Amino acid sequence: MSNVSPSGPPMAASPLTRAVLEIDEYASGLGWDQPARLFALVDTAQLRAQEPALAAQLGLDEDEAAAPLTPIEQDEIPADAPLDEFLATIAWPDAVAGCALTVERLMLPPSAEASVPEGMNEKALAKWVAAHPERQEVRMTVAVLRDGARESAVRLREKDSATEVLTGADLVPGLAEALAATFEA
Repeated sequence: MSNVSPSGPPMAASPLTRAVLEIDEYASGLGWDQPARLFALVDTAQLRAQEPALAAQLGLDEDEAAAPLTPIEQDEIPADAPLDEFLATIAWPDAVAGCALTVERLMLPPSAEASVPEGMNEKALAKWVAAHPERQEVRMTVAVLRDGARESAVRLREKDSATEVLTGADLVPGLAEALAATFEA
């Protein structure tokens, strides 16, 4: 018997895993070929107490089964800014417990690393990866909390199903580090 409910994340999941899977499900509903999306993660009980109107708008005012963390989508990420440079400009208010990012990328299996041509610039490398026969389109959702907790969800486009989403704290370590840096003063 599976611990996945028909309409949500695994029942035994940690609050951070539940938030990551909720964001993954939301992004899945938008379809593929979407821009990166940034989310603040806030403590649901604290949100109800401090911002009752916002909690009501989000449907959290009377939902006792609400997840402990509530993702709140932020303004659109500028398309012309490299993601790492954009993340370096973010500073979160104290009310934000964590943050998450969902982004689509092309990935190659480790076996393809040996065949990467040397001396390519970033643009040429991206073009080479896009043309590689073993490339995989993936959507990665990565979240971090102020206390250092991390979680990720990775969904392959060719296996676009909630039951095929991989989760783990260390699936996308570079992106997790960049998100964690947004909490450093």
